[in-house]
Amino acid sequence: MPNIKSAKKRLRQSHKRREHNKDAKSSIRTVTKKLLQTKSPDEAADLLRRASSMLDRAARRGIVAPNAAARRKSRLTRYVSSLEG
Repeated sequence: MPNIKSAKKRLRQSHKRREHNKDAKSSIRTVTKKLLQTKSPDEAADLLRRASSMLDRAARRGIVAPNAAARRKSRLTRYVSSLEG
């Protein structure tokens, strides 16, 4: 446990950021799972837009690495394309 005032503040900030990042990652996983479970091309396209937006936002904020976000978006897009074709 920190004794210095600034260290206490950093600890509070890191806990708050960790919770926020955890929530963001959880939402991305939830949308991704819903997308992979759907068989309807229309619903899948809608979920793909949401997932792409969430991944882009997470990559911009440093929650997910930019290349990892791009890779996930690419794989999800391929899945949606396979449903349509």
